[in-house]
Amino acid sequence: MNNKKQLIAFMLCGLAGLAQAGEKEELLKLRNTTTNLIQQLVKQGVLTEKMAQEMIKQADADAEVQARQQAATAEADKPEPGEIRIPYVPDFVKEDIRQQVRAELRQDVVSDVMQKAKSEKWGLPGAWPEWVGRFKLSGDIRLRSQNEFMATDNQANSIIDWLTVNDRGGLNAAGFDQFLNTTTNRSRFRERFRLGIDAKINDSLKAGIRLATSNLRDPVSTNQTLGNTGGQYQFNVDRAYLQYDDIDSDGFKWLTLMGGRIKNPWYVGGGEFSGGSELVWDTDLSFEGFAATARHRLAGSDSLDAINDDSKTVFSTIGAFPLQEFQRSSKDKWLFGGQVGMDWGFDNQNKLKVSIAYYDYVNTVARPNTSPIGTCDLNNSLSRDIAASVPEFMQGGNTIAEICGEGTSANPLNSTGLVGLAADYNIINPNFSYDIAAFAPYHIIIGGDYAKNIGYNKKDVNSVLAVRSGSQALNQEEQTDAWQVRVDLGWPKTDQFGHWNVFGLYKYIERDAVLDAFTDSDFRLGGTNAKGWVIGGNYGLAKNIWFTGRWLSANEITGAPYGVDLLQLDINTRF
Repeated sequence: MNNKKQLIAFMLCGLAGLAQAGEKEELLKLRNTTTNLIQQLVKQGVLTEKMAQEMIKQADADAEVQARQQAATAEADKPEPGEIRIPYVPDFVKEDIRQQVRAELRQDVVSDVMQKAKSEKWGLPGAWPEWVGRFKLSGDIRLRSQNEFMATDNQANSIIDWLTVNDRGGLNAAGFDQFLNTTTNRSRFRERFRLGIDAKINDSLKAGIRLATSNLRDPVSTNQTLGNTGGQYQFNVDRAYLQYDDIDSDGFKWLTLMGGRIKNPWYVGGGEFSGGSELVWDTDLSFEGFAATARHRLAGSDSLDAINDDSKTVFSTIGAFPLQEFQRSSKDKWLFGGQVGMDWGFDNQNKLKVSIAYYDYVNTVARPNTSPIGTCDLNNSLSRDIAASVPEFMQGGNTIAEICGEGTSANPLNSTGLVGLAADYNIINPNFSYDIAAFAPYHIIIGGDYAKNIGYNKKDVNSVLAVRSGSQALNQEEQTDAWQVRVDLGWPKTDQFGHWNVFGLYKYIERDAVLDAFTDSDFRLGGTNAKGWVIGGNYGLAKNIWFTGRWLSANEITGAPYGVDLLQLDINTRF
């Protein structure tokens, strides 16, 4: 009984001590706890009700006395103006603070050291050397099933394959191979494999190389057709370049310089999720030469948010690309181009991008042999400049002029030997795309692309055509317009499971609107003088794996009937 009274007295003294300290919150907690304890002791018969009331009353009185004493002491010890006092801190409090500070410092120091050790690979067995971290490896593999269906009204042996004619040296030399296949359906499996390596030289300069399947002759396709009796594929350098990026103090990349065999530097519009319009440039085309792009940010104010806002920019690109270089001729072929545009993001997350470009082809017009015999005899009549005007690659569709007759001066044949392009190509190319994000994560993209060959001169074209035909009555009409409209709906990317998008487009590309060598290689199997539509979609099968299906239907605009429908089914992967 005495021990219990001592315990109660000790708790009441603690209550009085807290009152003296002025810790009101802790006092209330301890008072309630003590009161509840006393009540429990009363219920258990340890204390009487009267004894409990007296103990609580005595504790309250002691607390009031100690509070008055503390107030008086505090008034007497009140510091003079300007006097600074440092209260006494018990040793155990000091030690507690010391341990807490040590723990926090240890955590920060250990975190910093671990981060540095991770970046520098301290003590890791078999860790890669530092230079390995400057390389980035990427690639993709696409497997394609392609079915080509010829229109029922196509005529056999009606469309000449001028590339084969030039390769063989004339129509007679090409024989039956001078004609394109226009009547026999075809099914084939194709594969594309690309492997890219980017190397960081310093903070501003990088080097890049990309290897790809396909062949050396075709610049607009990296597909390899399966079925070579076990023969090995060709693996060629598709890109090899240096790229310099200048970033200002706000982290904005305002300048990009590229040289070598580079990616397409032009904005192509059109609204396609996977590459853009192919009205002028096929998406597989790489450019050889040099390009520079400058960007300027249109900040609305001097605020930090405006400075960091890259959603409103204007850009300008220029480029110079040698197409074909000759050792014994000064008529090297070149492509020069320039483009200006604007990229504008709205507050509702919609985006508008517009541009206009001008492309100038130099020394690409055919120079017919005007000698009396006019054959393709390089040793006698055909000069190096005339030979240099023969195109290195054509897909078909452009107006063709005969350069020389088949045969030699000793044994001439009255048939076409080599051909070239009858028209000059100076192309104006405005385009746009508008991305509507109102239904995010689904987007609606509306795109348009237009091309006009202002370099076409009817008089000059007819003059070139008449040199070899012997007639001045030719009247080749101008066909120099090309356009495309397209709508896409769905996820911007389909490299995750369940992501999808669908698209549809209509394309109209007249005979001499663009250079047939570089336009879309799939639409009517490549080239110009074609019109039609494309529908398709993509669906994500897993991370970095997606399916693509496309149906392309195209017919001729002028000339002999030539319609082709294509069904392409792709499995795409990337790493």
